[in-house]
Amino acid sequence: MDGTKGMAILGIDIGGSGVKGAPVDTTKGELLQERVRVPTPQPSDVSSVVEAVAGVAAQFDGYDRVGITFPGVCVDGVTRTAANVDKSWIDAPAAKVFGDRLGKPVTVLNDADAAGVAEVAFGAGRDQHGLVVMLTFGTGIGSALFLDGKLIPNTEFGHLELDGKDAEVRASDRAREEGDLSWEKWASHVQKYLRHVEALLSPRLFIVGGGVSRKSDRFFPLIDIRTPMVPATLLNNAGIIGAAVSAADPSKAGVV
Repeated sequence: MDGTKGMAILGIDIGGSGVKGAPVDTTKGELLQERVRVPTPQPSDVSSVVEAVAGVAAQFDGYDRVGITFPGVCVDGVTRTAANVDKSWIDAPAAKVFGDRLGKPVTVLNDADAAGVAEVAFGAGRDQHGLVVMLTFGTGIGSALFLDGKLIPNTEFGHLELDGKDAEVRASDRAREEGDLSWEKWASHVQKYLRHVEALLSPRLFIVGGGVSRKSDRFFPLIDIRTPMVPATLLNNAGIIGAAVSAADPSKAGVV
Protein backbone atom coordinates (compact mmCIF):
# COMPACT_ATOMS: atom_id res chain seq x y z
CA MET A 1 0.00 0.00 0.00
CA ASP A 2 1.26 3.49 -0.68
CA GLY A 3 2.23 5.84 2.14
CA THR A 4 -0.75 7.91 3.21
CA LYS A 5 -1.83 9.87 6.23
CA GLY A 6 -5.09 7.93 6.33
CA MET A 7 -5.14 4.91 8.62
CA ALA A 8 -4.43 1.64 6.86
CA ILE A 9 -7.85 0.00 7.20
CA LEU A 10 -9.28 -2.82 5.11
CA GLY A 11 -13.01 -2.61 4.39
CA ILE A 12 -14.93 -5.76 3.38
CA ASP A 13 -18.58 -5.80 2.34
CA ILE A 14 -20.44 -9.14 2.58
CA GLY A 15 -23.50 -9.33 0.35
CA GLY A 16 -25.94 -12.02 -0.64
CA SER A 17 -24.17 -12.50 -3.99
CA GLY A 18 -20.64 -11.17 -3.50
CA VAL A 19 -17.90 -10.40 -0.98
CA LYS A 20 -15.85 -7.37 -1.95
CA GLY A 21 -13.11 -5.40 -0.27
CA ALA A 22 -10.33 -2.85 -0.55
CA PRO A 23 -8.06 -0.79 1.69
CA VAL A 24 -9.53 2.62 2.44
CA ASP A 25 -8.14 6.04 3.27
CA THR A 26 -10.52 6.79 6.14
CA THR A 27 -9.64 10.50 6.19
CA LYS A 28 -10.80 10.97 2.59
CA GLY A 29 -13.28 8.14 2.16
CA GLU A 30 -11.47 6.79 -0.87
CA LEU A 31 -10.35 3.33 -1.93
CA LEU A 32 -6.55 3.07 -1.97
CA GLN A 33 -6.52 0.16 -4.40
CA GLU A 34 -8.93 -1.43 -6.84
CA ARG A 35 -11.43 -3.54 -4.98
CA VAL A 36 -11.43 -7.34 -5.15
CA ARG A 37 -14.69 -9.29 -5.38
CA VAL A 38 -15.44 -13.00 -5.01
CA PRO A 39 -18.83 -14.73 -5.14
CA THR A 40 -20.56 -15.32 -1.81
CA PRO A 41 -20.20 -19.06 -1.12
CA GLN A 42 -23.25 -21.27 -1.40
CA PRO A 43 -24.16 -22.41 1.15
CA SER A 44 -23.13 -19.22 2.91
CA ASP A 45 -22.37 -20.84 6.26
CA VAL A 46 -19.99 -19.31 8.79
CA SER A 47 -16.83 -21.21 7.86
CA SER A 48 -17.34 -20.75 4.10
CA VAL A 49 -17.92 -17.00 4.34
CA VAL A 50 -14.98 -16.56 6.72
CA GLU A 51 -12.75 -18.26 4.13
CA ALA A 52 -14.14 -16.05 1.35
CA VAL A 53 -13.39 -12.96 3.44
CA ALA A 54 -9.89 -14.29 4.14
CA GLY A 55 -9.40 -14.79 0.41
CA VAL A 56 -10.28 -11.15 -0.29
CA ALA A 57 -8.09 -9.93 2.58
CA ALA A 58 -5.13 -11.97 1.30
CA GLN A 59 -5.05 -9.79 -1.83
CA PHE A 60 -3.89 -6.81 0.24
CA ASP A 61 -1.23 -6.07 2.82
CA GLY A 62 -0.14 -3.26 5.11
CA TYR A 63 -3.47 -2.80 6.90
CA ASP A 64 -3.82 -2.57 10.69
CA ARG A 65 -7.52 -3.22 11.22
CA VAL A 66 -10.48 -4.67 9.32
CA GLY A 67 -14.08 -3.47 9.09
CA ILE A 68 -16.64 -5.97 7.81
CA THR A 69 -20.29 -5.46 6.89
CA PHE A 70 -22.88 -8.15 7.46
CA PRO A 71 -26.39 -8.45 5.94
CA GLY A 72 -28.21 -8.68 9.27
CA VAL A 73 -28.40 -7.27 12.77
CA CYS A 74 -25.02 -7.18 14.50
CA VAL A 75 -24.76 -6.41 18.23
CA ASP A 76 -21.36 -6.22 19.96
CA GLY A 77 -19.75 -8.26 17.21
CA VAL A 78 -22.41 -11.00 17.31
CA THR A 79 -24.67 -11.53 14.28
CA ARG A 80 -28.25 -11.81 15.51
CA THR A 81 -30.17 -12.31 12.25
CA ALA A 82 -29.39 -13.82 8.84
CA ALA A 83 -32.02 -13.02 6.23
CA ASN A 84 -29.93 -13.51 3.08
CA VAL A 85 -27.15 -15.80 4.36
CA ASP A 86 -27.05 -19.21 6.01
CA LYS A 87 -28.87 -19.57 9.34
CA SER A 88 -25.63 -20.71 11.00
CA TRP A 89 -24.85 -16.99 11.31
CA ILE A 90 -27.62 -16.46 13.86
CA ASP A 91 -25.90 -15.66 17.19
CA ALA A 92 -22.45 -16.32 15.68
CA PRO A 93 -19.52 -14.44 17.34
CA ALA A 94 -18.64 -12.87 14.00
CA ALA A 95 -16.04 -10.34 15.15
CA LYS A 96 -14.16 -13.09 17.00
CA VAL A 97 -14.21 -15.66 14.19
CA PHE A 98 -13.14 -13.10 11.60
CA GLY A 99 -10.48 -11.70 13.94
CA ASP A 100 -9.09 -15.14 14.72
CA ARG A 101 -8.87 -16.01 11.02
CA LEU A 102 -7.39 -12.70 9.86
CA GLY A 103 -5.13 -12.09 12.85
CA LYS A 104 -6.24 -8.45 13.04
CA PRO A 105 -8.71 -6.45 15.13
CA VAL A 106 -12.10 -6.64 13.40
CA THR A 107 -15.22 -4.50 13.65
CA VAL A 108 -18.47 -5.97 12.27
CA LEU A 109 -21.61 -3.95 11.58
CA ASN A 110 -24.84 -4.14 9.60
CA ASP A 111 -24.41 -3.50 5.88
CA ALA A 112 -26.97 -0.70 5.63
CA ASP A 113 -25.47 0.94 8.72
CA ALA A 114 -22.05 0.81 7.05
CA ALA A 115 -23.36 2.41 3.86
CA GLY A 116 -24.99 5.11 5.98
CA VAL A 117 -21.77 5.73 7.93
CA ALA A 118 -19.98 6.33 4.63
CA GLU A 119 -22.68 8.66 3.28
CA VAL A 120 -22.76 10.69 6.52
CA ALA A 121 -18.97 10.94 6.65
CA PHE A 122 -18.25 11.66 2.98
CA GLY A 123 -21.41 11.68 0.88
CA ALA A 124 -25.01 12.87 0.75
CA GLY A 125 -25.40 13.04 4.55
CA ARG A 126 -22.29 15.06 5.31
CA ASP A 127 -22.82 18.01 7.69
CA GLN A 128 -26.51 17.19 8.05
CA HIS A 129 -28.01 17.86 11.48
CA GLY A 130 -31.07 16.39 13.12
CA LEU A 131 -32.52 13.01 12.22
CA VAL A 132 -31.34 11.54 8.90
CA VAL A 133 -32.61 8.22 7.51
CA MET A 134 -30.73 6.27 4.85
CA LEU A 135 -32.72 3.58 3.08
CA THR A 136 -31.14 1.09 0.68
CA PHE A 137 -33.49 -0.41 -1.90
CA GLY A 138 -32.12 -3.71 -3.19
CA THR A 139 -32.90 -7.35 -2.45
CA GLY A 140 -34.67 -6.00 0.62
CA ILE A 141 -34.84 -2.56 2.22
CA GLY A 142 -32.00 -1.70 4.57
CA SER A 143 -32.10 1.26 6.92
CA ALA A 144 -29.61 3.39 8.80
CA LEU A 145 -30.66 6.07 11.30
CA PHE A 146 -28.47 9.02 12.31
CA LEU A 147 -29.01 11.73 14.90
CA ASP A 148 -26.68 14.71 14.45
CA GLY A 149 -24.33 12.44 12.49
CA LYS A 150 -24.24 9.64 15.08
CA LEU A 151 -25.44 6.19 14.09
CA ILE A 152 -28.30 4.55 15.98
CA PRO A 153 -27.45 0.99 14.90
CA ASN A 154 -29.48 -2.00 13.75
CA THR A 155 -32.74 -0.40 12.73
CA GLU A 156 -34.89 -2.71 10.60
CA PHE A 157 -37.31 -0.32 8.94
CA GLY A 158 -37.51 -2.55 5.86
CA HIS A 159 -39.70 -4.81 7.99
CA LEU A 160 -42.32 -2.19 8.78
CA GLU A 161 -45.75 -3.41 7.74
CA LEU A 162 -47.08 -2.10 4.46
CA ASP A 163 -50.41 -3.39 3.12
CA GLY A 164 -50.25 -6.36 5.49
CA LYS A 165 -46.74 -7.45 4.47
CA ASP A 166 -43.12 -6.50 5.15
CA ALA A 167 -42.46 -3.22 3.35
CA GLU A 168 -39.56 -4.77 1.46
CA VAL A 169 -41.94 -7.30 -0.11
CA ARG A 170 -43.77 -4.34 -1.69
CA ALA A 171 -41.16 -1.64 -2.17
CA SER A 172 -37.71 -3.19 -2.58
CA ASP A 173 -35.94 -3.12 -5.93
CA ARG A 174 -36.35 -6.91 -6.08
CA ALA A 175 -40.13 -6.41 -5.75
CA ARG A 176 -39.98 -4.05 -8.73
CA GLU A 177 -38.01 -6.49 -10.84
CA GLU A 178 -39.82 -9.70 -9.88
CA GLY A 179 -43.23 -8.05 -10.22
CA ASP A 180 -42.20 -6.45 -13.51
CA LEU A 181 -43.56 -3.18 -12.12
CA SER A 182 -43.45 0.05 -14.07
CA TRP A 183 -41.49 2.87 -12.45
CA GLU A 184 -44.82 4.60 -11.78
CA LYS A 185 -46.34 1.60 -10.02
CA TRP A 186 -43.20 0.88 -8.00
CA ALA A 187 -42.80 4.57 -7.06
CA SER A 188 -46.35 4.51 -5.65
CA HIS A 189 -45.29 1.68 -3.30
CA VAL A 190 -42.10 3.52 -2.35
CA GLN A 191 -44.06 6.72 -1.70
CA LYS A 192 -46.50 4.91 0.58
CA TYR A 193 -43.57 3.36 2.46
CA LEU A 194 -41.68 6.66 2.80
CA ARG A 195 -44.82 8.42 4.07
CA HIS A 196 -45.13 5.70 6.72
CA VAL A 197 -41.51 6.19 7.85
CA GLU A 198 -42.06 9.96 7.70
CA ALA A 199 -45.10 9.70 9.99
CA LEU A 200 -43.13 7.66 12.54
CA LEU A 201 -39.85 9.61 12.59
CA SER A 202 -40.28 13.06 10.98
CA PRO A 203 -36.71 13.00 9.63
CA ARG A 204 -34.88 15.99 8.20
CA LEU A 205 -33.60 14.03 5.20
CA PHE A 206 -33.96 10.71 3.38
CA ILE A 207 -30.86 9.35 1.63
CA VAL A 208 -31.82 6.70 -0.92
CA GLY A 209 -29.17 4.07 -1.64
CA GLY A 210 -28.88 0.66 -3.21
CA GLY A 211 -28.32 -0.04 -6.89
CA VAL A 212 -31.57 1.68 -7.84
CA SER A 213 -30.20 5.01 -6.57
CA ARG A 214 -28.28 5.27 -9.86
CA LYS A 215 -31.68 5.56 -11.57
CA SER A 216 -33.09 8.18 -9.19
CA ASP A 217 -34.15 10.34 -12.14
CA ARG A 218 -36.62 7.59 -13.10
CA PHE A 219 -38.57 7.58 -9.84
CA PHE A 220 -37.71 10.58 -7.63
CA PRO A 221 -39.98 12.91 -9.67
CA LEU A 222 -42.87 10.45 -9.12
CA ILE A 223 -42.68 10.60 -5.31
CA ASP A 224 -44.50 13.28 -3.33
CA ILE A 225 -43.43 13.48 0.33
CA ARG A 226 -42.66 16.30 2.75
CA THR A 227 -39.12 15.26 3.63
CA PRO A 228 -36.23 16.21 1.31
CA MET A 229 -34.86 13.16 -0.50
CA VAL A 230 -31.45 12.76 -2.13
CA PRO A 231 -29.70 9.83 -3.85
CA ALA A 232 -26.67 8.28 -2.21
CA THR A 233 -23.39 9.34 -3.80
CA LEU A 234 -20.90 6.57 -2.96
CA LEU A 235 -22.92 3.76 -4.57
CA ASN A 236 -21.23 0.35 -4.58
CA ASN A 237 -18.23 1.49 -2.53
CA ALA A 238 -20.31 2.77 0.39
CA GLY A 239 -20.24 -0.51 2.35
CA ILE A 240 -16.48 -0.91 2.01
CA ILE A 241 -15.82 2.70 3.01
CA GLY A 242 -18.29 2.63 5.91
CA ALA A 243 -16.84 -0.63 7.22
CA ALA A 244 -13.35 0.85 7.23
CA VAL A 245 -14.47 4.11 8.85
CA SER A 246 -16.20 2.09 11.57
CA ALA A 247 -13.06 0.02 12.17
CA ALA A 248 -11.00 3.19 12.47
CA ASP A 249 -13.46 4.57 15.03
CA PRO A 250 -15.77 1.82 16.38
CA SER A 251 -17.94 4.42 18.12
CA LYS A 252 -19.20 5.35 14.64
CA ALA A 253 -20.63 1.85 14.38
CA GLY A 254 -22.32 2.09 17.77
CA VAL A 255 -19.86 -0.55 19.01
CA VAL A 256 -18.54 1.47 21.95
